[in-house]
Amino acid sequence: MSNDRTIPFSPPRVDEFTIEAVTSVLRSGWITTGPQTMQFEQGLSDYLGGIPVVALNSWTNACELVLRWFGVGEGDEVIIPSYTYAATANIVVHCGATPVMVDCAPGTCHMDVDAMASAITERTKVVMPVDVGGWPVDYDLFRERVTDASGLFRPKKGTPQEQLKRILFLSDAAHSFGASYKGQPVGAQADVTGYSFHAVKNLTTAEGGALAFNLPDPFDNAALTKYFKMLSLHGQSKDALSKIQGASWRYDVVEAGYKCNMTDLQAAIGNVELARYGETLERRKAICEQYAAGFNEEGFSIPPLRSELRESSYHLFQLRLEALNERQRDEVIAKMREEEIATNVHFQPLPMLTFYKNRGYRLEDHPNAAAFYANEISLPVWYGMTDEQVRRVIDTLKRIIAGMS
Repeated sequence: MSNDRTIPFSPPRVDEFTIEAVTSVLRSGWITTGPQTMQFEQGLSDYLGGIPVVALNSWTNACELVLRWFGVGEGDEVIIPSYTYAATANIVVHCGATPVMVDCAPGTCHMDVDAMASAITERTKVVMPVDVGGWPVDYDLFRERVTDASGLFRPKKGTPQEQLKRILFLSDAAHSFGASYKGQPVGAQADVTGYSFHAVKNLTTAEGGALAFNLPDPFDNAALTKYFKMLSLHGQSKDALSKIQGASWRYDVVEAGYKCNMTDLQAAIGNVELARYGETLERRKAICEQYAAGFNEEGFSIPPLRSELRESSYHLFQLRLEALNERQRDEVIAKMREEEIATNVHFQPLPMLTFYKNRGYRLEDHPNAAAFYANEISLPVWYGMTDEQVRRVIDTLKRIIAGMS
C-alpha cells in the first residue's frame, strides 16, 4: 500500500485538467475517433514542425501497419537491436518476417551501426533502431549506412518498396517524443517515426501511439496519414464522424484493414499533456540532471543526456552500477523496494526471453547488450517528483550499495 513515503517509478500526470478534459468528451456524446483526435494530430504535427502525423491506439499497431504497408512478409528481414522491448521484434514476427537482432555498441544500449551495416542482406527490407530511454541514435549515420546498402535492395513488385528503391528507415521513437537531433525534433530524420503514448511515457494518452511521415518524393506524406487512418478502421472509406456529418451515410471498404484507431477519450488526455509538454520536459530534465550530479563518482555510469548533436527526452535515467553483477543489481532493487522506492530495469535483451530463445537467438551473440543489462537500474522520473524525493533516491541507493561492499 502506498503512502506519503512511497516513491513510485513513473505515475502518469493526472489532475483536474485531465479529468475535466475526459469528462467533457464523455458529456459530448462522442467518445471514439473525432474532433479531439484531429486536434491531437494537428498539435503533434505542429510540435514536430509540420510533419504529417496520424494518431493510433499504440506504438505496436502503428509500426506494424508501417511494415505491412511496405510489404514486409515471409522471407524478409527487419534489422532491430537486441536491446529493446519485445514489441520491436513482435511486430516483425506478426508479419511473418525475421527479426535480425544486432548487438549494442560497447558501453551503450544503442544498436551498433557497423554491426547493423554488416547484417544487411538482399532480404533486408527495414532497419529499425531504437531511441532507448529517450536518447536519440545517430540518425545521420544510420541513414548513411542504409543508403550505402541500396545496391543490395530487392523490392517486391506492387509494393511501396518499388517507389522507395531502398531499405525503409523506420525509427522506434517510443521513448523519445520531445528529444532532438541537430536541433530538430526526433521525427524529422527517419522515413517514418513511431511514438508511444503509453501510461508510463512522458506524454500519455493512457494507451496510444502515432506515426510521423517524412518519406522522400514521390511519396505524399499528408496523403499517407489519411491512408493509414483508413487502414486503422478496417479499410473503411469514412470514419464514424464523417458518416453522420456528410451528405450520405454510405461508405466503402477498400482494403482488409485493421482496428487500431485512437479514440477521443485518449486524445483528450493527449491534448492536455501536449499543451503543457514544455514544462513536463523541463521538470524531467531537472530530475535527471540532479541524478547525474548525485552519481557523478566512481562506481556509477551516468546515461548521456545532452550533447552538441543530441538532447534526450529524459524518459528514463538508466544508471549503471559498475561494480555489481546481475544478482547484486537485483538485490539492490529488492532493497530499494523495502525502502518504498520503485525502480526498474530497461531492458532484458530479447535473446533472454523464452519466445526468442526458443527461436534460436542466443544471448552469447550479444555480449554488449548482456553487459549493459546486467548492472542497469532505471530510477524514478516523473513530473510531480520533488527535489527531496530525488535526494532520497540518491542517498538511499548509495547507502544500500555501500552496505553491500
